[in-house]
Amino acid sequence: MDKSAMPSESQPPITDLSRFVEIDKDGMRALQLMVGGIRCASCAFLIENTLNKEPDVNARVNLTSRRLTVRWRGEASRGDELAQIVAALGYKVTPFDAKTLKNDDRSEETFLLRCLAVSGFATGNIMLLSVALWSATEKTMGISTRDLMHALQALIAIPTTIYAGRPFFRPAWEALRHGRTNMDVPISVALVLTTAMSVFEGTQHGTYAYFDSVVMLLFLLLIGRWLDRRTRGRAKAAAENLLMMMAGTATIRSEDGKSRLIPIRELQSGMLLLVAMGEKIAADGVVEKGRSEIDPSFITGETLTQPVQEGSAVYGGMVNLLAPMEIRITAASGKSLLGEVIKLMEKAEQGHARYVRLADRVARYYTPVVHILALGTFLIWRFALGGDWQQALLNAMTVLIITCPCALGLAVPAVQVLASGHLFKRGMLLKSADALEKLAAVDAIVFDKTGTLTRGTPRLVNPAEIGARNMQVAASMAAYSRHPLAKCLHGMYGGKFLPMTVKETPGEGLEARLEDGKIIRLGKREWATPQRQATEGGMELWLAIEDAQPVRFAFEDDLRADSREVIAALKKQGYMLTLLSGDREDVAQAVAKELGIEDVRARVTPLDKNNAIESLRKQGKRVLMVGDGLNDAPALAAADVSMSPSSALDITQNAADIVFQGDKLMPVAEALATAKRAHRLVKENFALSLLYNLLAVPLAMVGLVTPLIAAIAMSSSSILVVANAQRVARKQRKPL
Repeated sequence: MDKSAMPSESQPPITDLSRFVEIDKDGMRALQLMVGGIRCASCAFLIENTLNKEPDVNARVNLTSRRLTVRWRGEASRGDELAQIVAALGYKVTPFDAKTLKNDDRSEETFLLRCLAVSGFATGNIMLLSVALWSATEKTMGISTRDLMHALQALIAIPTTIYAGRPFFRPAWEALRHGRTNMDVPISVALVLTTAMSVFEGTQHGTYAYFDSVVMLLFLLLIGRWLDRRTRGRAKAAAENLLMMMAGTATIRSEDGKSRLIPIRELQSGMLLLVAMGEKIAADGVVEKGRSEIDPSFITGETLTQPVQEGSAVYGGMVNLLAPMEIRITAASGKSLLGEVIKLMEKAEQGHARYVRLADRVARYYTPVVHILALGTFLIWRFALGGDWQQALLNAMTVLIITCPCALGLAVPAVQVLASGHLFKRGMLLKSADALEKLAAVDAIVFDKTGTLTRGTPRLVNPAEIGARNMQVAASMAAYSRHPLAKCLHGMYGGKFLPMTVKETPGEGLEARLEDGKIIRLGKREWATPQRQATEGGMELWLAIEDAQPVRFAFEDDLRADSREVIAALKKQGYMLTLLSGDREDVAQAVAKELGIEDVRARVTPLDKNNAIESLRKQGKRVLMVGDGLNDAPALAAADVSMSPSSALDITQNAADIVFQGDKLMPVAEALATAKRAHRLVKENFALSLLYNLLAVPLAMVGLVTPLIAAIAMSSSSILVVANAQRVARKQRKPL
């Protein structure tokens, strides 16, 4: 390791981070670190660029939450070395902890408010002295009186600048000490040089004393910094709320029967978790003792409570409502459903979307360009135009202050975080960084049928034709099968089940013998009643009792409640719609006709679906695939962007870019609408930040902007970008 990676004086050597290292799905080591001192996109780029130069290392900084995710191949102990590299750059590095992050944010905000109060108090007092200087000339006031006024201003301004300027001076000094720069460097240079010039002018009986401007400039800069922190805080609130769910303690029962509190992050699979009434469940598990009701809304989006008993599966984040329970942990906090949700949100926020990469490239050139412009301004005013060195220096300082990389650095993350949080609240989880960008470009949508356009849960439609005895026999047999139609029968029957021995013939049906010796069969028509004539088909089961008339159980898979409305709206918006189904031709055609989808293909295999997607893409289409079955996984991966309902198989959800909750199709329309809005806002933010710099910098260079105006403009540009990003989450019209 080179000298640049040696331990910094600001932080002792980092050791023993191996217990915080995890192994991800790709078999790579992963470490989550909290990095203090990150101020802008250029800081994030420096950390990422430095770490990514190391062999077999992938690093990404989440600028919003200051979380650094480092992934590498090799031993877990290498995490200490990688963390030390970041520390050597002048940043404070600690294991990521949501509670610590919140406390640090609160402390930093309090510190900013103290500095803001000091600079505000000083501004009010120094302006009283400035009024006398502004309202009189050198002749009427006299040089001695003016020097006295400047001396009094210096007594106020210098201590104020030293104290209240620390939010800028400290990170700037750390950056320079470690051979780098950040956005605080030009601001600090401007404050220090303007103060030094004012002191020099005061001792020389000069007129270029700007103590009042320095203090007011500092006050306005601190206002901008504080407002920027507040708007960033609102942007990352959703992710912080999730992270705080994994903070705190939980009660477990040890092998000796005693109860004890441990941090949630130390929970492990196999532990017995004790959950009191009204307490949040800290990890995924199975109820081992107790009966209660849970509030699943945070995880599933469902508002109705659900009963749980011994053997019921529960997930971290759900709330136990009625009675104490003992839960055997199956997945600890970091690997629980909630933990996976958090990781997916972080992955989406940290990913290298196209606009993020563009912003990163621009931010890396910020500091050298700004200093070159400031130096050029000074040289032009001093030598080319023959102006006073004081005026030339003042104009150069204005250039340093007014240029703002923050707006550009926030252009994409602010929109991404707010859009992700908005969709999350609406029951949609973004899993990939560029999902929003790709959704905004979609012009063709391919739907699976079962479980996507339909509920995927069959419903018995002819109970009146069956009879109570036949229903009892069929439901009793169905209890022994996991076939969807059998599960439907078993679930809807609320009576007493008959004891019987049931044998299942895979792919055919169930067979049993009644107490009187009669053989009964429940299953396919051809198997249960081979001598009978064919019927109209559809989803069905046949019950055949020896010497009795066979009974047909007819099922339908209902459309999602809003499928017609959503499909009609998408057609109206100009999307090309296609239905690909592995079901029979008549069933697929019936659903397509009911929904108004003209392009429909039935009896398609997974390879057929994949080929259909590829064909559309070769035609120049940007394809969104919406599916939930195992046979949809290849098509989901082949599409430009994909969505899957939360009821889908794990492999399908893993392949999808977006997972949505609930039994409606509306999330598809909402995601498309939000993506288009986010795409537009990102472009607007880029335009705002670039337009600001294109207008502000030339005005500062020609001397038409004062340092005070520059401070107001710089802070306002960042706030404007974040405020514009807030529009993505505003209450909007129904997307249909």
